[in-house]
Amino acid sequence: MEGRKVIGWAARDVSGHLSPYTFTLRKTGAEDVGLEVLYCGVDHTDLHQMRSEIMPINYPLVPGHEIVGEVVEVGSEVIKFKLGDKVGVGCIVSSCGECLSCNSNSEQYCSERVLTTGGIHRDGTPSHGGFSSAMVVNQKFVVKIPEKLALEQAAPLLCAGVTAYSPLKQFNSPDKAINAGILGLGGVGHLAAMGHHVTVISSSERKRVEALQHLHADSFLVSSNAAEMERTAASLDYILDTVPAVHPVDPYISLLKVGGKLTFVGVATKPLHFNTEDLLLGKKTLTGSFIGSIGETQEILDFWAEKSLSSMIEVVKMDYINKAFERLEKNDVRFRFVLDVAGSNLE
Repeated sequence: MEGRKVIGWAARDVSGHLSPYTFTLRKTGAEDVGLEVLYCGVDHTDLHQMRSEIMPINYPLVPGHEIVGEVVEVGSEVIKFKLGDKVGVGCIVSSCGECLSCNSNSEQYCSERVLTTGGIHRDGTPSHGGFSSAMVVNQKFVVKIPEKLALEQAAPLLCAGVTAYSPLKQFNSPDKAINAGILGLGGVGHLAAMGHHVTVISSSERKRVEALQHLHADSFLVSSNAAEMERTAASLDYILDTVPAVHPVDPYISLLKVGGKLTFVGVATKPLHFNTEDLLLGKKTLTGSFIGSIGETQEILDFWAEKSLSSMIEVVKMDYINKAFERLEKNDVRFRFVLDVAGSNLE
């Protein structure tokens, strides 16, 4: 695909407005896979990146890091994939391959990782994401989409799904009943379960029916209801905090049992604040988790296919993308937008 011109939709400045953009794919190397993009999930982190809210951005920026495509070219040393394979690409497309993180299947924590969007490849070219017609990616950062899994359903798993899956694996014990709290019923939150007793925590009653009847959560807790919060105090083994915005932390720390853990997976653009007293007196832990490894990404895809699970998505075309981000910011989506890239007129 060397020298091939492709069309994507890019942000040109911090307004985050997207419009058609033509660029040249980087050279296809010996271990690279060339793919035609079929679908791409729409993530809140895309919005942060487009507005340069979490890292400096060199515009134009082509977003999209939940990419499903079809292999149309393979390098001379590619052994994992063949032409016609349906594949996925998540949040990173390169790492050093030599550090402790890379050698322990935790390449997402490599200090030299290259993000799928907004990064710089080793040859100096910018990394562009899945809001485009085609990509070139090293085979190590590509996963196989199981045949039993619908392609549009696979997209949200490549970031949102594995972001929930990776930190929750440590609590997956068949010998112990686990009480879980999921803070934020959105793109990540609605994918978190792992068979635990799940309490969805939300700031209002608006999503109660959705959580209990449609997603089959075990209970629903309104964080603005002081009586409900008091009744639930010290009852949860862990809380997965998926909120991608500034919010209070102390009320949720109070919900943890002794030794409980609150794990942040949502990106807040400003510092969060908390008091240490409840942490000290309850031996509680605040921690974070960044997406998941390539191996874990393959695991969740295979698990979803094996169990015939599905995400709640709304499939849209590229000409709707700016409206989709407006709705995403208002939390007006059940619960994930997926772009039908192949079915869109990108020009």
